Amino acid sequence: MLTAVLGLGQIGLVAAIALGWASKKFAVDVDARELAVNEVLPGVNCGACGYPGCSGYAGAVVKEAAPINLCPPGGSEVITAIARIMGLEDDVTEPQVAVVLCQGDNRKTTQKYIYTGMHDCNAANNIADGPKQCPNGCLGLGSCVTACPFDAIEITADDLAVISRERCTGCGLCVTACPRQLIRMTPATATVHVLCNSHDKGGVVRKYCEIGCIGCNICKKTAPEAFKIDQFLAQVDYAHDDDAAMAIDKCPKNCIVDFNSTYPDGSKFKPASIQPPTPACAGKDLP
Repeated sequence: MLTAVLGLGQIGLVAAIALGWASKKFAVDVDARELAVNEVLPGVNCGACGYPGCSGYAGAVVKEAAPINLCPPGGSEVITAIARIMGLEDDVTEPQVAVVLCQGDNRKTTQKYIYTGMHDCNAANNIADGPKQCPNGCLGLGSCVTACPFDAIEITADDLAVISRERCTGCGLCVTACPRQLIRMTPATATVHVLCNSHDKGGVVRKYCEIGCIGCNICKKTAPEAFKIDQFLAQVDYAHDDDAAMAIDKCPKNCIVDFNSTYPDGSKFKPASIQPPTPACAGKDLP
């Protein structure tokens, strides 16, 4: 019995010595700055930076393989904190938010067929280019919702994706997930947008969408610096968008919106401060 106990003790001692030696031999030195950078990152591991999680990005920053401004969810505060840790100057970029350039839900657009397959935009788009007649309109099946780790996207009752400007961190994952490339990153300070993504001629657009851009150029004539026309589609020039709101009431198809006063129909993200329009008969005595 005693021999067995001594034998086990000797084995344990040898194993402990071996483990101690191995821990020193194969120890990986971690730069204290990497730990500090990882600490200030938001920890959501969304992958928007292009690296496998926050720790992967922290390691790349410390190795000077990645710039310090690749974390959209962290915003300017994280950039400033990383710059301080790394002894660099702030490289703060303008915050951005994603916008769905479409408001053609199922009530306002024509359907080619009834889709009953997998509830995924990419799957639907592979079948005859999707069920909507508009070749660039929102399919409303939620691939962007699945991609968003911040619960910043909803699908309305009429199958239209809408992004919350308050919740969006600007990570851009929804942009990659959309098979129709109709989600665009825009400056957070820009609230006026042309919510259409169709480059078809006006006569064609009228046949399949009640609220699509027809390339009439009225917005461009109203605010020449704020808009540009690209293949029959009006777009806000965000570098010169100060006067963009002037064209909202002029647009014959109501596809220019200001998110300070309007949100797509049926959106739960519509701020409480936005009041519905007052009926024309308000304040008048009815017969």
